[in-house]
Amino acid sequence: MYDSAVLIFAKAPYAGQVKTRLIPAIGKHAATELYTRLLEREIAWIANETPYDIELWVSPDTTHPRLQSLAKRHSLSLFVQQGEDLGERMGYAAKQALKRYRRIVLLGVDCPALKADHLQQVFEWLIAGEDAVIGPAEDGGYVLLGLNAWDDSLFHGHEWGKETVAETTRQALREIGWRWRELPTLWDLDRPSDLQQLKPLNIAVPVNDAV
Repeated sequence: MYDSAVLIFAKAPYAGQVKTRLIPAIGKHAATELYTRLLEREIAWIANETPYDIELWVSPDTTHPRLQSLAKRHSLSLFVQQGEDLGERMGYAAKQALKRYRRIVLLGVDCPALKADHLQQVFEWLIAGEDAVIGPAEDGGYVLLGLNAWDDSLFHGHEWGKETVAETTRQALREIGWRWRELPTLWDLDRPSDLQQLKPLNIAVPVNDAV
């Protein structure tokens, strides 16, 4: 069994199928390009600034040329997500990865404010004996979940995409008697109003193609 891995959940970047809530503001091609840039940026800093293995879990498949290029460039393991909803897909991936690694972190592509220091803190807490770590989001969800073990209740019975996810996850952790810690709350990129927060991070928004 290996030590630590980061599981990134992503969608294949087909136009009109990613960052759909941004499409009215910047158009489907710009939204797709922005999503792809964020994915490439996230993989690059995890690969270059941390010692952790990376698994890229993709929906609906792994055949997109940009995904294949990323996998080759960074020696990533590519997997297809399995399950009907986000919870089932994360639960399946976590269960499989914990057969290969002692501890894992699950995250998406929507939190460009996430840094190497955050991941390092998560793994330090897991190594110190915490059962889980939550990275809460400003909208009531979470941007990451760190785990030393797997439990079905963390992935079922939650309203994915709602503002209650972090709290119902905390409740699940209480009920199974796990110890956990939390990172500072971070923002994630969901709505057009969030785009202005990219500028301080030097992330350019692609040219608006909505007209």
